Amino acid sequence: MPNRPTKKAEATLDSMRKVFSIPENEDSTLMRIEREISQNLLGFLRDHIVAGEMEPAEIERDFKNINIPEEPMFVHEQAKFLMDKVVSQSVHTAAPSFIGHMTSSMPYFMLPLAKIMIALNQNTVKIETSKAFTPLESQVVGMLHKLVYHRDEAYYDKWTHDRRHALGVFCSGGTIANITALWVARNKLLAPKGDFKSVFEHGLAAGLTAHGLNGLAILVSRRGHYSLKKAADLLGIGRANLIAIETDEHNKIIPTKLEARIKELQSRNVGILAVVGVAGTTETGNVDPLEEVANICESHNIHFHVDGAWGAPTLFSDRHRHLLKGIERADSVTIDAHKQLYVPMGAGLCLFRSETALDAIETNAQYIIRRGSRDIGKHTLEGSRPGMAMLVHSGLRILGRKGYELLIDVGIGKAAQFARMIQNTPDFELTTEPELNILTYRYVPQSLRQQLKTMPSDEKSKVNDLLSELTVNIQKTQRDRGQTFVSRTTFEIASHNDQALTVFRVVLANPLTTRQVFIDVLEEQRTIADDEMAKMNFAAELKKIID
Repeated sequence: MPNRPTKKAEATLDSMRKVFSIPENEDSTLMRIEREISQNLLGFLRDHIVAGEMEPAEIERDFKNINIPEEPMFVHEQAKFLMDKVVSQSVHTAAPSFIGHMTSSMPYFMLPLAKIMIALNQNTVKIETSKAFTPLESQVVGMLHKLVYHRDEAYYDKWTHDRRHALGVFCSGGTIANITALWVARNKLLAPKGDFKSVFEHGLAAGLTAHGLNGLAILVSRRGHYSLKKAADLLGIGRANLIAIETDEHNKIIPTKLEARIKELQSRNVGILAVVGVAGTTETGNVDPLEEVANICESHNIHFHVDGAWGAPTLFSDRHRHLLKGIERADSVTIDAHKQLYVPMGAGLCLFRSETALDAIETNAQYIIRRGSRDIGKHTLEGSRPGMAMLVHSGLRILGRKGYELLIDVGIGKAAQFARMIQNTPDFELTTEPELNILTYRYVPQSLRQQLKTMPSDEKSKVNDLLSELTVNIQKTQRDRGQTFVSRTTFEIASHNDQALTVFRVVLANPLTTRQVFIDVLEEQRTIADDEMAKMNFAAELKKIID
């Protein structure tokens, strides 16, 4: 006979049942904990300080114990731990002065609506676990597909809820969206031929042999996102075959260089898996000449993918939509909803111009996502996924096109305003002018700015290296102080003979950010610069270079 549970085990099991049961009493512990958490979170979100001054090593001390507790603990104890040790030391990404990354304040309604998504816990891989979420997700894909490709109503009536095909897929973010687009492109390029049935069945090497190719390559500007390196690795192409194409003084891909590289690769019998156009580069926010790239891809019959993770929502704006002219000709487009659609992490989409494109990666199984079913998981890299489409749906309906248009226009306007402020400040230099709502700049003492103009190139290069070191020190100190925040990056600056410089990077998507924030950021950087230059013995190091 099996051993009967002890009284202690029975008591523990009874406690487990209570944990998994929703209390009926409105004054239950659950309700009290929810009220306390809500009050604390709202207080956190209202605080405009970017972060506390506690060092990461100090925070780590609260998370050193790796032993799982033997006995259950009270929920309110864990809630207090999270408030004291996690919430209190988290970064205030919603703060108006947090202007360094692609994370912003969210509309207030996302907080209570997210509770619906979590409570229902739908798994959108299969309709049996997402009966209403499946058509909702398909609707959102259709809405954003129309934003990009603007097909007529009859098209969407036919294809939005078609059980065999899909207009796009939801995923956890831009990285998976880009991988999905290139996965489709690879399988389309290496289509069945002779005894070769598919890459899925026989692998990449067999596909190359069947098509008589010496390899595959992906082409993108040198400002392409690092997720493309992951895609090249995972798809078996190799990172060395992610080819970076030269950019012009505005950080846009040069079409003639692209065309020349395509011809050179084709002469070596290397298949072009895809050309990636960027609509909103991560570092500078620039948009490639998508129309010209589309022409090149069309003439060579190459898959044209647009990484619009950041910039695609610019299509909401009547004033700025023209910047993305040609995106509607892309075979696939990435959009990150958790960026400029203002929903929580992580929600991305990959949209396809053709309703049959995703057939190239369809995967089926007998116990789930059966052939011909309504299960949208048959076209996704990820299996189990939450119903994030519900929050995108809510944003699109509550804010509407006009609301998103206003957010886009305001962000681009603020970037232009901050750029003018930097240009009119003698000891700061604008290093890239904003096209969308991202810009870069650096601190350069006024007297040194004049000297740099006439300095020999070798001396200028060394001084720029010294200024890059100063930029790193300023950015780190500003980050650690936690009052304001900008990020930093290093890339080749056309106005400085393509020398790689470390510069401050600003992203302006938060509608709560004001002109006063810009003033505060520059003033804090100016103060920090004085201290850091003294620590670096900047004047003496500069004299060594010039003398």
